[in-house]
Amino acid sequence: MKLLNDNALNNSLLNDYAIKLDELKQQGNLRQFTSNVQQGRMIEIQGQQMLNLSSNDYLGLAADLNLREHFFDETPNQLHRMSSSSSRLLTGNFPEYELLEASLSQAFHGRAALLFNSGYHMNIGILPALSDSKTLILADKLVHASMIDGIRLSSAKYVRYRHNDLNHLQQLLQQYHTDEAFNHIIVVTESIFSMDGDETDLAELVRIKQQFAKVMLYVDEAHAIGVRGEQGLGCAEQYGVIDEIDLLVGTFGKALASVGGYLICHPIIREYLINSMRPLIFSTAQPPICMAWTDFIFRHVLGLQQQRQHLQQISQNLQQSVQIKGFDCPSTSHIVPVIIGESQKTVEKARQLQQAGFYIMPVRPPTVPKHSSRLRISLTSQVNQADLEQLVRLL
Repeated sequence: MKLLNDNALNNSLLNDYAIKLDELKQQGNLRQFTSNVQQGRMIEIQGQQMLNLSSNDYLGLAADLNLREHFFDETPNQLHRMSSSSSRLLTGNFPEYELLEASLSQAFHGRAALLFNSGYHMNIGILPALSDSKTLILADKLVHASMIDGIRLSSAKYVRYRHNDLNHLQQLLQQYHTDEAFNHIIVVTESIFSMDGDETDLAELVRIKQQFAKVMLYVDEAHAIGVRGEQGLGCAEQYGVIDEIDLLVGTFGKALASVGGYLICHPIIREYLINSMRPLIFSTAQPPICMAWTDFIFRHVLGLQQQRQHLQQISQNLQQSVQIKGFDCPSTSHIVPVIIGESQKTVEKARQLQQAGFYIMPVRPPTVPKHSSRLRISLTSQVNQADLEQLVRLL
């Protein structure tokens, strides 16, 4: 990689980074931004139109122009506040935040709700705030990077249990539950995992948790909110365990077509986090217009049963087709990985599919373990079965 002349920086220092970038390129793991124009179910990149199979807009709401027009038609201009200009604890607690939290609380059986600037803020803030040196965190091996960072920022001891191996988790709980070194144990998992598309058995996880008095469950529903459950409240609704999960978190940036994160919890936990969670206390709050939009979208999502059913059907069909083709595909959701293994082969296959009109991105280490690079197909309710049959032929 060629270095540019820059007197402000030491070229020998830059050279270290240039070498590392070259190594990533040789391994097929170099990442770059791609400019695109998103147009509903299609995406345009460098003049080429492709079916978008890399978006988290699972219900097609972010691309719905009519929905946006409806929102702005019913929202007076004086409420188009584009900045909060403060944290919520200073002057940034506008009515829009409290209305959204009230909507969430009502939907989630009257439990308390708390908002965050992003899912990342949420996951790096809650665990350190609730943990101390007498806390043990037991985390699924494949939890998202933001949860791993939250665990590392905490002062808790942590142990990773084998992915979705609840027998291993139960063994660890039996081992540590009577240890007087720990006052609290927090079990951390996702409901639908972002890279494999598989899911945790939440009902069994709750059953295990109920055997141990000092255990709390932390479940991230980022990829389930909106698309699972009768009202789209996630896997916790689908399996009837909303009230049993102590820390139920999710994001608005995927199926809910907005931005930010949320927590459903006990009122005492909510109040404690307001007084102790650093990313919440020391961040400027989201623009109020974003919170108003999220509330509008959330209420709309509750009635989208038909879109959820369609998404489930095409997801099951694609999972079966990929497995019939001989690929490893652990998915039980709308996130359907086609595991290839080697990074460079995965990049080449993604490029071939893009040239054929399917925008599918390769996922490589360190996002996934070595030798498990994959095509990550992210389905939305705007995709139809004919699209997927053509894709499968190309696999």
